[in-house]
Amino acid sequence: MLEDSIIFGNLPYNISSQIFVNILRLKKLPHKISDLVFMFQKEVGEKIVCNYPSANYGRLSILSNLRLTCIKKFYVSPNCFFPKPKVNSIVIFLKPKKTTAYNIKKIENLEKITNIIFSNKRKMINKNIKKLLNQNQIIKIKDLKLNLRPTDLKPSIYYKITELYEAK
Repeated sequence: MLEDSIIFGNLPYNISSQIFVNILRLKKLPHKISDLVFMFQKEVGEKIVCNYPSANYGRLSILSNLRLTCIKKFYVSPNCFFPKPKVNSIVIFLKPKKTTAYNIKKIENLEKITNIIFSNKRKMINKNIKKLLNQNQIIKIKDLKLNLRPTDLKPSIYYKITELYEAK
């Protein structure tokens, strides 16, 4: 891959989130790629670009905001395509961050943590967090209350949980 490459495309809607996460896993993402422009199914794209707190806030926004600046550009009507799909689309501009405030060694660990915590999205995190961290580690995280639900935790808390998980 050349320096300052720009990747753009209309990702296949049925596997767009898997493709997107694989791109996030690239070790040299901020060094080789200057920009990404993708078209997603509207519902998936809104989960990527949303900020905390939001109805769409979840795993994809936590993963993407660690390594990317995400900007919603515009919506695309189904009328722009032939054959006409049954869903709306969204175009998103993504800029890799050169640095991050968090020392996460493997994004796969953040994936694992968000997967475990969001596995019971409507329940409190107390049981799932104990699968990941011991009591001493849990105490170290400021603003972490075990009676919160996964969508109540700021992205920074997920990043701190991942750092502590990797430090085991």
